[in-house]
This record gives sequence, structure tokens and C-alpha cells, in this order.
Amino acid sequence: MATEIERKFLVAKENLARIQPERSVHMRQGYLSRAPGRTVRVRIEDDRAFLTIKGRASGLARPEFEYEIPLADASALLEMADGPLVEKVRHYVPFGGLVWEVDEFFGDNEGLVVAEVELSCEDQAFEKPDFVGAEVTSDPRYLNSRLAVEPYSTWSKA
Repeated sequence: MATEIERKFLVAKENLARIQPERSVHMRQGYLSRAPGRTVRVRIEDDRAFLTIKGRASGLARPEFEYEIPLADASALLEMADGPLVEKVRHYVPFGGLVWEVDEFFGDNEGLVVAEVELSCEDQAFEKPDFVGAEVTSDPRYLNSRLAVEPYSTWSKA
């Protein structure tokens, strides 16, 4: 079984100019299920597509299964998405022996930039790049499945 262990941090939009990505990918994703303990996501990344199933988190870890699917199937599945699509550009940034994924959101989530790093275990030590800010790993508002139905643009900025 595949397991995802990740930590998530905010990135100030002005810090985007400081990152040095090795590559960037445009993503459109939608959710077929956002039930408690289970999400089913369809994602198109440039010219590739994936179906991802994530289970209930235990601490920072949660089961994750991802399968490449035909692009035409993904397009049809996105039409069935429960709620609006999430659009973003993901910048892959090597730092400290890990690859940081910096997501720059668009549409209703415009202005939100989040950096994630995947770890091999929950207590893995890692160095944070200077472009990351506050940690939001435990804040469910920053889950992409939540951003689909409660976009950043609707949050109170008080």
C-alpha cells in the first residue's frame, strides 16, 4: 500500500520570484468523492492524467493510490466532478535533498501559494527553504478537496 506523508507551508506571492523550479506543470483537478476518510480525485497535468484515491489520515500519513489514466477518460470524469475544478501551476523545486512542490493557485483560489514536501516518515528532519512561511499542515482549509468547495477567495481575510 502506498502512503503519503507530507507537510504543507504557506508561501508569500512575492516569494515566487525567488524560487528556482526544475520544471512547472499546469494542473486541473476535480473530486468525484470528498467523503470523510476518502477522497477520489481526477487530475490532468499538461498532457497526462491521473486518478487518485486517498484514505483517512493517521497523524501525517494517509494511504494514497494513484493511477495514470487516458486523457480522454480524465476529461470525461472532470465533467462529473463534485464542485468546481481546482486550477494551479505546480513548480517542482529541489532543496535540501528533497523536492518541494510549490502550488500557485488560479481562479477562485487566486492569490494562494502553498509549498508541500513529501517525507519518508513523520519524524523525518528536513531543511525549510527561505521562501516558505507558516506551516498549515493541520489546517483543513488548505486541502485541495476543500479548496474546490470553499475557495480561498471566499475566506475572511480579517
